Amino acid sequence: MPTECYQESLGFQSLGRREVVGRFDGGAITSDGGGVLLREADRRLKLLDRFAACFRDYRSPWAIEFTVRELVAQRVMALALGYEDLNDHDDLRVDPLLAVLAGRADPTGGDRIHEQDRGKALAGKSTLNRLELSEPETAAGARYKRIALDTDDVDRLLVDVFVEAYAEAPEWITIDIDATDDPIHGEQEGRFFHGYYGNYCYLPLYIFCGEHLLAARLRTADRDGADGALPELDRIIAQIRQRWPQVKILIRADSGFCREAIMAWSEAQHEIYYVLGLARNARLEKELAASLAEAKGVYEHTQKAARVFHEFTYQTRKSWSRARRVVGKAEVLALGPNPRFIVTNLPAAQHAGHDLYEQVYCARGDMENRIKEQQLALFADRTSTATMRANQLRLYCSSIAYTLMEGLRRLGLAGTDMARAQCQTIRLKLLKIGAQVHVTVRKVWVSFSSACPYAATFTQVFRNLAVVT
Repeated sequence: MPTECYQESLGFQSLGRREVVGRFDGGAITSDGGGVLLREADRRLKLLDRFAACFRDYRSPWAIEFTVRELVAQRVMALALGYEDLNDHDDLRVDPLLAVLAGRADPTGGDRIHEQDRGKALAGKSTLNRLELSEPETAAGARYKRIALDTDDVDRLLVDVFVEAYAEAPEWITIDIDATDDPIHGEQEGRFFHGYYGNYCYLPLYIFCGEHLLAARLRTADRDGADGALPELDRIIAQIRQRWPQVKILIRADSGFCREAIMAWSEAQHEIYYVLGLARNARLEKELAASLAEAKGVYEHTQKAARVFHEFTYQTRKSWSRARRVVGKAEVLALGPNPRFIVTNLPAAQHAGHDLYEQVYCARGDMENRIKEQQLALFADRTSTATMRANQLRLYCSSIAYTLMEGLRRLGLAGTDMARAQCQTIRLKLLKIGAQVHVTVRKVWVSFSSACPYAATFTQVFRNLAVVT
């Protein structure tokens, strides 16, 4: 008979006449019980299978314990559950629920080859790190780092998931572009100081359509914010138009992307439009002067913010190839004048200037929420490894984790009071749920707390995900 290990009792502050005693004797209990919903979402999306297929595995099949699919599933699921670093995985190796999410056949780890690994079903940080350190050019002949990523495949996957989210082709889609800073705290490759952000950083480019992530490209900070945006747009729109040849597309971005190349390319395409911020200058402000005076008069009379819109045709002296439609917003606030401008190729007869600015252009601010969601909740800013290539892989893993969470929100949370919840809220209320895990020969029992405050929502999400469409 095996000897039972002594469990030290932890005496906490008493509750009236009752002692409060704690012991680590509850068995296999996870703090991530709600992760099973992520697995159900992935069953619908088949996202992790397709992400794993983007890797080329040159390892000898007889010499491995973890498939590429298990490794990438472990990494992505952990990000979605709030574990941002590879170092976390050395502690997570014993979690049977995460092993279930990663697709391990024996979530107890009893089938591991080496004795020291028994009871640890998952890979440690060193094994996972090989995904980042493998180089496509040398992976086939390397000794250890033999799992190479095809980045083009991942780029196509993100767009495929977006297109598949629609039952039928939409008439219009709006593609948002933006750049943000990703601070660097070491001597990583591609380290440059960015004057606007005031720190050493990367300058990743993001492209979204609504809540769908279409591209996340890591870039050095020693460049124009719009650098590389046009090739990405060309690639993404070509892929979309393969499925939806008649869809009308609006490109939306701030003044950092108001570049002749992007505007001229859009104008040369069929049914591709743009609404871009336009940096103000003396000529633009002179054109808006009368409207600004009118807005100032309204403000002085009402003591409330006043806006007057003015449309005109404008062309730069050197950089633009043609004159274009500009909408100016003459606004006066308590702090003073606040003139703003946008440029567009949308026809004035169909899109009035004030609606174009207030209803169309200003809505691009929601994209900033999506970027914050990925950077803060799914750790897209954890680009602390040595090379740009490895950090791009980390950005891809974060992007797949975001796409998985977006799929859970879109497919599972529809019709619930959390249908518009952000990733961190979904994680806190539905994923970070304590559960006891009991593994038998035929079943994995996941027992949630009877007092779970979100049990009804959880059950509804499960039922939504179980629907086969």
